[in-house]
Order: sequence, then structure tokens, then C-alpha cells
Amino acid sequence: MTVVNAFNYLDGCLHAEQVSCEAIAREYGTPTFVYSRAGIESRYLQIEDALRGVRHRICYAVKANSNLAVLNVLARLGAGFDIVSVGELERVIAAGGQPSKVVFSGVGKRADEMFHALRVGVYCFNVESAEELDVLAACARDLGVRARMSLRVNPDVDAQTHPYISTGLKRNKFGVAIEDARELYLHAATLPSLEVVGVDCHIGSQLTDPAPMMDALARVLALVDELQAYGVHIEHLDMGGGFGIRYQDELPSSPSVFAQMLAEGLGGRDLELVLEPGRAIVGEAGVLLTRVVYTKRNSERSFLIADAAMNDLIRPALYQGWHPLRRVHEASPQQSETWDLVGPVCESADFLALERELPAAAGDLLALECCGAYAFAMSSNYNARPRAAEVMVDGEQAYVVRAREQVSDLFATESCLPE
Repeated sequence: MTVVNAFNYLDGCLHAEQVSCEAIAREYGTPTFVYSRAGIESRYLQIEDALRGVRHRICYAVKANSNLAVLNVLARLGAGFDIVSVGELERVIAAGGQPSKVVFSGVGKRADEMFHALRVGVYCFNVESAEELDVLAACARDLGVRARMSLRVNPDVDAQTHPYISTGLKRNKFGVAIEDARELYLHAATLPSLEVVGVDCHIGSQLTDPAPMMDALARVLALVDELQAYGVHIEHLDMGGGFGIRYQDELPSSPSVFAQMLAEGLGGRDLELVLEPGRAIVGEAGVLLTRVVYTKRNSERSFLIADAAMNDLIRPALYQGWHPLRRVHEASPQQSETWDLVGPVCESADFLALERELPAAAGDLLALECCGAYAFAMSSNYNARPRAAEVMVDGEQAYVVRAREQVSDLFATESCLPE
């Protein structure tokens, strides 16, 4: 399956598939997130193709981008979903996803969330602590059902990624230490309201090298074999996601390479392979359009002050994230200057790109790339700024899949004290 590069220049103007980004900005304003349906579909199908002939389940990580249109595109392809809250579960259902294809992850599931997920019939709970295990067992017992569950085990493997998105070390809050997992599995197997079906592991995000994941796989398979020897049958192995994309100068292995290596690493065991990719499916299939409001220079820096800000895209401030930046309209490189792209939010951390060389002036339309994942999903109303619009392009058509918030929306649910 060929991955679609959905954003290209046609006649000197950046297009999303067959639609001009300038036309999108004129019609819907800025800042606006633009997603490509073909880009999303091709990346999902790339992983599917890599696992052809292997029993598998791809559960898209909803946290990466939870827009209903994105979820619906994936649901139509038969995807499952990895969720971490009831809100994400309800989004999946509203978008046409099947609860029976949902894995419920997350370190802090509440009892009311468990009750709801059990009622709608999610596929599996990825349990992350001994106390959570007992709460899940009690909820299932009260409903008179059996909860399908796996333990998220922490293999203490360094994912070699940013510390904020590394999740497989002992110092991280996620999962159960792998050396403690056997006893907890044996305990779970004695509880009649639980059905042990899998082992789950996720070591981090933005992985570029399969080696750490293969290290984790070897440790988890040793646990699977040990559990089988104790009579605990494991149906599936969930290795999470975290496959990286190229933002700057990374050279990540493709998701298909990760998938193929994991499938081969199972060593002929009768296990269904579960994967939870998010960024790898949607990250490169989205851009953020923003317009330059002003330019400003001082003795040390030159600034492009844009209408997008850290409340729209927090990755640069939070993760030191680097996003490719380009003009929507091509221009001569001889006009270039080194700029910091900043927003109007009242924080020095409000920057979207630093020290970028490009020709630019007030009024120019710019595109920040690789904004399909952890962009709108992490946006906020800081400084009382309405959140951006979201548009999905499908061939020659552009559709608003989330209307831009209005200022009145910001306080529609608030009230003053009575007189």
C-alpha cells in the first residue's frame, strides 16, 4: 500500500489533495486544521497490509486526534480503537465505531467509567494496577458479567524518546512492573468476574527505532510463556503503538516495518497481535493554517506574529516539538529571512517555530505540517481564545468537521453569583 502525501504544491499554491489551502483559509478563516482523508486511510491500510496473514487487531489511539470525522473514516475501514476515558468511548460510538473493537487503557479509570464500558461491551480493559484490578472485578460482579482484561506490564525498557512521552520505565506511572505481573495474573485468574485474555505493553511514543520495542517484546513473551505454564491462557498480545513520524531530521522506520518485525517476533505462538497506532496514522495527514498578522524586529530577533498560538498547538512549548513550516504560496528563496513564528498568547513560551528561514510578510498564509496528531486534541481556550476550526478534505471537496468556536461559546456554561 502506497502512503499518500496529501499536501503538495500545484500551480505554486499548497493543496490538500485537490483543494487549495488558500481557498480553505479564505472560506473558513484561520487558524484552521486541515486533514486529508486519503492520507489517513493510506497510513492505516499500510499497517493492515504489513500484517496480512497474521491474526491481528489495529486499535487507533483516539487521544491522538478524536475528531468524529477522523474516527468515522477509520471505523469505515474496520478499525478498532484504544481509549483512555468514557468521553473517548462515546466519541467512538458517535462516529460509528463498535464497542466490541475497543480496548480501554489508562491509569486512572473510575468505577463509573468501568460500569459504562462494561454495559456497552468493550473488547478488553488494559488494567494498570492491583487496586484497579479489584475495582474492575467488583464492577463486573455487580453487573453480573465477566470483564475481559489484560495487564499493562511495564518492561523497564528505555524507548529513547522525549521523557514526557516515555512510558515503559519503572519511574513512569504506567503499568505493572513486569516482575510483579505473574502474581497479579494468578490472582486475576481466581476472580470469577474477570476473564484474562491478554498481555499489554506500551513503552512510549514517537519511536523511530524498532529495537526498544523488540526488547520489550522479548521480555513480554517470556511472561506469556510463564503464564501459559501456570495454566493462564493468553489470547492476544497488545504491544501498544508509538510508531514515530518525521518532523525534522528523524529517520523513523515505517509503521509497516514495526508491524512486520513484531509479527515475526511472536515466533509462531498462537497469539493475536494488537497494535495501538495513533500519530503514525494521522500525524502527517494534517496541517495547521495560520496567517501572519504582523512582523516585528529587534536587535536580536525577527518575529512573525501569527493568529495561531500555543493554545492551538502546544507541542513546541511542551515537548520542544519541531514542525515543518512553509508558505502556502511559493516564493523566491532570495527573499528569505530568519524568523521566530509566535502567537498572541501572553506567554514567552508562545512560539510555534523558532529560527526558521523563509520569505514572509504580514498577511502571508503559512502551513505548519505534521499537525494531525496531538495538535487540536491538546488545544485549549487559554487567554479566552476560541479553538480553531477543523476541515477534512476528500478529493476535490472540503468539509467543516468542527466549526470554529465563537467567543460566546467560551462562557455558555458559566454563570455569575446571584445578587
